[in-house]
Amino acid sequence: MTTLDERHGEHREGAHDGGLPRGGGTPDPHVVSLTQATASLPLLTGSKAAHLARAARAGLPVLPGFVLPHGSHTAASAVQRAWRELSGHGSRPLVVRSSSPQEDTRESSLAGRFDSVLEVRGWEEFRAAVHTVRESAGRVDGVAAPMAVLVQPMLRARVGGVLFGADPVAGRTDRMLVSAVRGGPDSLVSGEQPGTSHVLSGWGRLLRTEPAESGEPAEPLGPQPVGSERQPAGSSPLLTASELRRLARLARRAARVFGGPQDIEFGFDEDGRLWLFQSRPITAMAARPGRGARLLGPGPVVETLPGQLEPLEEDLWVAPMARGLAVALDIGGSAPRRLLRTVPVVTTVGGRAAADLRLMGTVPPRHRRLALLNPAPGARRLGASWRVGRLASTLPDLATDLVADVDRRLTETPPPGELPTAELISTLRWTRAVLVSLHAQEALAGAFLPEPHVTAASTALATLAETGAQHLPDHRLIAAEPVVLALTAPSLWATLRLPRPNGAVRHDHAAAASGVERTASPGAEHTASPTATDAPTSPAATSATATATAIATATAAKRPPAQEPGPHAPAPVPGPIPPPAALPPREALRLRVRWVQELQVRLVREGARRLVVRGALREDRQTGLLRWKEFVVALESGPLPRDLDERLPRSASAPLPDAFRLAGGGVVVAERTARRSGDGARGVSGGRAVGTAWDGVGPRPPDAVLVVRTLDPALAPLLPRLSGLVAQTGSPLSHLAVLAREFGVPTVVGATDAVRRFPPGTRLTVDGTSGDVRSEGSP
Repeated sequence: MTTLDERHGEHREGAHDGGLPRGGGTPDPHVVSLTQATASLPLLTGSKAAHLARAARAGLPVLPGFVLPHGSHTAASAVQRAWRELSGHGSRPLVVRSSSPQEDTRESSLAGRFDSVLEVRGWEEFRAAVHTVRESAGRVDGVAAPMAVLVQPMLRARVGGVLFGADPVAGRTDRMLVSAVRGGPDSLVSGEQPGTSHVLSGWGRLLRTEPAESGEPAEPLGPQPVGSERQPAGSSPLLTASELRRLARLARRAARVFGGPQDIEFGFDEDGRLWLFQSRPITAMAARPGRGARLLGPGPVVETLPGQLEPLEEDLWVAPMARGLAVALDIGGSAPRRLLRTVPVVTTVGGRAAADLRLMGTVPPRHRRLALLNPAPGARRLGASWRVGRLASTLPDLATDLVADVDRRLTETPPPGELPTAELISTLRWTRAVLVSLHAQEALAGAFLPEPHVTAASTALATLAETGAQHLPDHRLIAAEPVVLALTAPSLWATLRLPRPNGAVRHDHAAAASGVERTASPGAEHTASPTATDAPTSPAATSATATATAIATATAAKRPPAQEPGPHAPAPVPGPIPPPAALPPREALRLRVRWVQELQVRLVREGARRLVVRGALREDRQTGLLRWKEFVVALESGPLPRDLDERLPRSASAPLPDAFRLAGGGVVVAERTARRSGDGARGVSGGRAVGTAWDGVGPRPPDAVLVVRTLDPALAPLLPRLSGLVAQTGSPLSHLAVLAREFGVPTVVGATDAVRRFPPGTRLTVDGTSGDVRSEGSP
C-alpha cells in the first residue's frame, strides 16, 4: 500500500502490507486488482474504483483492494482467492462498496445513492454484502445502473472526514474546505454528525474554524493546533496544524492527477497515517460574483415598490425612478457623473426593485482609510456646493411649483376611456417624464430639507381612522380621499386594498375574500405583494373614469380633496382631515408620485382593453409582458413582438436579500456578513426559494420546502421535486448537501429546532447562501 506521511516522505510509495500483488498479472473476468492497469477503466470497474486506481498509480495513499466487475460471479474461485488474500482468510474485516460508471462523474456524483457495507467478516457475509451492493443499483430513477463492487480492508480511523479542494459553498477556488469527525467519514457523509469545519488557504493555512457544537464561527486561529480554542473540557483537537497542511498537500496532488479540485474522503489511522478513501470531481460550485460586481439591496426602494413587477411595470416605474435618482445624485455631487451614466441607480432582479447601495450612500466604502485619501469625492462635493447651496433655499418653491403643475395636469386629464389613442399615449409619456422630476426633487428634498413631522402615510392613516366608521368600500374611500393611496403600492392588475384599523369592517367584496393587505409603511418589505390572481371583481373598483376623475378632482391645487368631489366621484366623507396640499415638500412630492402611478395604471388598463377589443391580444394581462416601446407600438396599430405568445408571467420569487451581488446569469448571491445566521443556521447550497414547509409525510406541496432533523441520504430521491431543504443538523460536505448543490436546491443546515419551529404548511423563505430561514410574517 502507499501512504502520504510527512515523516516518511510525501512522494514515496509505501509497502504492500498484505495487499494484492502489484502489476498486471493474468486478466480475470471476475476480479480486477486496483494495481492492474485495467482498473483505471470506469466502464470496467466503475468510477469510484477507477479513480482510486489512478490515485494509487500516482502514489497517493490508497488502501489495497480489488473490484468485481459488473456481471462477475462471486462463486468463481478467483473471487474467493482474492477475498482470502485481502481478508487474511477472514481475520481482517472488509468494506464492500459500490462502484458504478454513473456515479462520481463530473456531471453527477450520485453521492450516497448506492449502498456500501462496512465491517464485513466471513465468506458468506461477504457474498451477502456483494449482493446488497448490486441490488442497490436499481434505485436511481427506477433504472438499473451497471454496478461493479469495490472491496478494501476496513480501516478504523482516528479522525475521518471530507476534504474539498475548493470551497463549493462560497464558490472559491482559492480556498479548501475540510469537515472532520472522530472515527471514519461515514457518519459525516450520512448526515448523522455535522463535523467540525475548517476553511484553509490553498497552502493549508487555517483561516477559520467552525465547531460543530457552535452556531457562531470561531475566531481565526494562528499556527497553534486546530481546535485549541472552543474545545470541550478534556478533549483533544481533531486535526493539528500539521495534519491540515498534509490534507492541503493531498488536495493539491489530487487536483494535478485528476485535472481539477476533488471531493475527497479521508481518514487518519491510529499511527497518524493519512489515507484517501475516495476521490471524485466537485460537481457543483456556488455562483460567485465577478470582480467589481455592484452591491445591491432593496432597502432604499422597497417602500415604494415592494412587490414583484412585470416588464411593463418596470418600464413605467423603475426606469423613471432610476433616472430621477441619478439626476439627484449628480446635482448633489454624491457620485461621479460618468458612473451615473453607465450604472443604473435602481434596477430589477427577477422583477424586484433593487438600488445600488454604494451609489445611494447607504453603505460605507470598503477601505475607509483609503477613502479619506481620495480627493475626488471632496472635489466633487466642493464643485457642487454652490448649486447645492442655492438649491436648498429654492427647493421648497420648486417643489411647490412641480406639485401645482402635476395637480393641474391631473385635473385637466379626462377619464382614460374618453381619450383618443394618440392622446392616451401622449399622457402616458407625460407620466413617465414627470415621474423623473418628482423622484429627483423628492430625493433632493430628503437630503437637504429638514425631516418632516407630518408624512403622507400618517395623513392617510388619520384619514382611515376618521372614515372607518363610515364603512365605505375601498374604491369609494379612494375616490373620496386619494391621500390614502399613500398606503398602497402600485400594480397594474391587483385590486387596491387599504389597511383597516383593528375592528373595522371591510365592505369591499374582493378584499374580504382575499384578506391581503399592502402598505407603504417602513415595514413594507415584509408585507404581501400582489399576485397574478388578484383580479378586480368590482366594476366600481376598476372604473377608469371614476378613479382617474377622483384623483384629478381631489388634487386640485391647494385645496382639500373633499371640497371638490367632481361629477364622477362618490360623495366625500367629511371630517377634519389635513389636506394633502399642506404636506411638507418631500411628502407632497411622494404623494404625487403615487397619484401619477395610479393614473398610469388606469391608462394602461384602458390601452389593454382596446388591444383586446381590436383582437391584438387574447387577454389584457398580456400587456404586462410587453416593454414600454412595444406597448406604444401596439397602441399605434403596429405589430406585436413575435415571441409574445411564448412569454410567460414571472414565477413568484423570494424577496431579495438586504445586500447582495449578481453572479453570472443574474444569480443573486447574498452578501456574507457572517458565516452563519444568528440561530446557528448555515447555507450549504446557494439559491433562494419561497415555499411551503413539508415534513416528508403525506401529500407533497407543489412548492415543498423539506424540513428534517438530519441530512439523510435516503432523502435524495426527493431533491428534484423540492423548492428548498432545511435541516437541524448536517455538514456542508455530506452526501445530501453535495446532491442538493447538483440539483440547485437551496439548502440550510444547523437550523435550531427547525422541525418544531416550522411545522408543515408554514410559508418559508430559504436563502441557501446566507443560511437565513424565515417564516411568513417574521421580521
